[in-house]
Amino acid sequence: MPKAGAEASQEKLVVCVRLKPLLDLEEGPLEVLRPVDDKLVVLLPKNATNFHKKDFAARSATRKKDAERRYAFDLVAGATVGNRSLYEQTLAKAISDIQAGYNVTVFAYGATGSGKTHTMIGSSTEPGLIPLAVEDMFSCIKHDARNGWELTCSFLEVYNESIFDLTRHTSEPLDLRVGPNNEPVVAGLCHHKVSSMDTVQRILQRGNARRKTEATDANQTSSRSHAVFEMTAKRGERNQFSKSMTCGKLTMVDLAGAERAKDTQNDGKQLRDGASINNSLLALANCINALGKKGSSHVPFRNSKLTRLLQDALCGNSKTLMIANVSSSLFQYDHTVNTLKYADRAKEIKTKVIPTVDVIRLHITEYQRLIAQLQAENRVLREENSELRSRTLHGSRHSVPVE
Repeated sequence: MPKAGAEASQEKLVVCVRLKPLLDLEEGPLEVLRPVDDKLVVLLPKNATNFHKKDFAARSATRKKDAERRYAFDLVAGATVGNRSLYEQTLAKAISDIQAGYNVTVFAYGATGSGKTHTMIGSSTEPGLIPLAVEDMFSCIKHDARNGWELTCSFLEVYNESIFDLTRHTSEPLDLRVGPNNEPVVAGLCHHKVSSMDTVQRILQRGNARRKTEATDANQTSSRSHAVFEMTAKRGERNQFSKSMTCGKLTMVDLAGAERAKDTQNDGKQLRDGASINNSLLALANCINALGKKGSSHVPFRNSKLTRLLQDALCGNSKTLMIANVSSSLFQYDHTVNTLKYADRAKEIKTKVIPTVDVIRLHITEYQRLIAQLQAENRVLREENSELRSRTLHGSRHSVPVE
């Protein structure tokens, strides 16, 4: 539950746009999206020609308003920015917030093949945001020996509107319910206690291997489900009257990519999977549009299990970071436009955050035990005081005055 007496602070949803390095088959005469600096990107019209990188700044300043589009974000990460640098500029500063009892959510949004899984999970040579954040969590806790910490994590996927536990070898579909504080709760989901980075790495590797992926014409390792990794950090503090539990949560969401049937050449089961992915992403986009629109009262969170899971991240008790993965290739132009539009609208979203601290009052038997303990200590002190006084009086009677 929120900390008693604490006031909720309003936080703006942070949006970062990350450009994917171009593959050989994507390179062409024109890169339609380029960063001006670490806050601004310019999207050229689809039919632009004779564009050269060296005079980009001058051209971008003189082009007509309807010939190009400019987007400003909290951070623009170019194609040369690695996962470590991206982490340091975005998520690293939020680790202390999690330890203080705040909820932090990060989700990667973009088209299929735009680099979302690489951003979140990474590889053995370049870890993603999840392993980097978990590593920092263990490092901070190691230097905080005064408090007793307990870390637990879970890993699930949303596939065709069904939720599965990725930490199990086989998982039946799990129910999504509403918790006591109106938060989404997945019934039957395993939460594993972890004490080392190696344990978390094994959970991530095995879970990612169980995640449903297939090869399409657009992406050889296309994720067919949305993956949600969650780590909870609890810290207990106790005095003689009560026990408080500070609970912070890190939620990392790797969304499946939007795709078009004409790009993937899917049919049968793959086509149905793609339609399900697009429907859930459309539900998410509708929620983003409703939240970013001033005066909007209804937000359709219940249209998808994905949006129900992300409800707290979008308008509840969470500090939220959206990473919009895009490509500057002309071949991905339509996907890039859609991603930038939703990212631009998401900038208007605000959440109300408050640390989570549960205060547990001691039971009456605990008070009885404390009273008995204090009475025993009081008897001992009285006996010691009486003995000391008697010794002092006895010594004064037998003392001989000095002449």
